[in-house]
Amino acid sequence: MITRPIIDNLLKQVPSRYSLAVLAAKRAHQLEDGFTRALDQYDSLKTVGEALEEIEAGKIIVKTKEQLEKENKEAQA
Repeated sequence: MITRPIIDNLLKQVPSRYSLAVLAAKRAHQLEDGFTRALDQYDSLKTVGEALEEIEAGKIIVKTKEQLEKENKEAQA
């Protein structure tokens, strides 16, 4: 069970619990692979917890399909 960060705070940053789980898992793998950390300090000792802390802080975001399509159109223009 996740106690910190609070799930309600995380869901303000991510549109669904499913998206949150996928995003946290992908980010945790990146952290394990040595990607740059987005925060200076973490409360969690595990990479999934660190990923959730980054999401709560707004450092890691989910872009919708519509947002990605819009960015691609703007880049091609």
